[in-house]
Amino acid sequence: MVREAQVRLKGIAQKTGLSYSNSVSHVAGCQVYLKMENLQRTGSFKLRGAYNKVAALTDEERAKGVIAASAGNHAQGVALAATSYGCKSIVCMPKHAPLMKIAATKGYGAEVVLHGDFFDEAAAKAQELSDKFGYTYVHPFNDPYVMAGQGTIALEVLEQLPDTDAIVVPIGGGGLISGIAVAAKSVNPKIRIIGVQSANMPSMQKSVYDGAICTYDGMATLADGIAVKRPGDLTYAVCRDYVDDIVTVDEGEIAAAILWLIERVKTVSEGAGATPVAALMNHKILGLDKKKVVAVISGGNIDVNNMTRIINSGLTEAWRKACFTTVIPDRPGELVRLLSIIAESGANVLAVTHERSQHGMGAKHSAVTLELETANEKHVDDLKQRLINEKYEVIFK
Repeated sequence: MVREAQVRLKGIAQKTGLSYSNSVSHVAGCQVYLKMENLQRTGSFKLRGAYNKVAALTDEERAKGVIAASAGNHAQGVALAATSYGCKSIVCMPKHAPLMKIAATKGYGAEVVLHGDFFDEAAAKAQELSDKFGYTYVHPFNDPYVMAGQGTIALEVLEQLPDTDAIVVPIGGGGLISGIAVAAKSVNPKIRIIGVQSANMPSMQKSVYDGAICTYDGMATLADGIAVKRPGDLTYAVCRDYVDDIVTVDEGEIAAAILWLIERVKTVSEGAGATPVAALMNHKILGLDKKKVVAVISGGNIDVNNMTRIINSGLTEAWRKACFTTVIPDRPGELVRLLSIIAESGANVLAVTHERSQHGMGAKHSAVTLELETANEKHVDDLKQRLINEKYEVIFK
């Protein structure tokens, strides 16, 4: 099926680049190649599976119109595919889906219905509308044609780097990693396939570890594209049998990986796409030392409205931004003395808050909170020790 999907996608999906990253490799301790699906049409790998599914439908099924549920990327793939075949498309998306993904989906020709807080609620709405109006449902992951379309990534990787030792892949519902795992292991049974989930929504990891599909009521995550509460039965079976390990990364690690990719690799990844890099840079996967490892950067459709928050989170995670509170005597020259110590350390002051009326503060003292631009964790530790040596009681946040 994957080879057939590759034929259907010829001239539709781009053969995305496989780029060696010195900076990620140095931190990860292995040879890391980035599969740049963030540069795919529609900004995500999802085009592959969506188009393959729509292309495989009968004329009668397409005539009914197609419906899908998506956090945003599958939505765009379905909309583009349906429009190219001249059929109606409806996409149900979570209410808090990034505005740029909603706008892009409409731009590709779909009607958008916003429903629920997570993908699963939107999926339930899509199924309801499909049953009511007879639309053909295009599942975002639990479908053999969708999985086969995503599997074309593995065929490209093994053409580009035949001696790949491992492929690290984001997991939401499991369609991407299922297609990649089956396709890659059909070519090289020894290749390792490792999945990465957000620690806020590790539904596939828990399902595989527990030996049964479960619904995980997690929390919102920067990796909104993989925030799926319940895996599919088809994808679960493939992950159970073909995926070698599943690890998780937290929100700070995801933000730091997004920032690293922007600054050091000069590429923009959304949260889900950055999870493989986050896992590699934080050494979450064992046994990869000096191996050739492909990290799938699954999408680049990041919500620009959240970029500042994400970058600030990444800077904080990397100790390039630090915030601390201390108490100083309320007399002339004391704030200057504190700021001089900070300046001599090489830290840059971004903001200062000086309060005399804080609860519990003595009449002759003031609380000072400073936000600093710093170099790294050692820089922060050295500054903290210097302040302690100067008799300041400091609380870093």
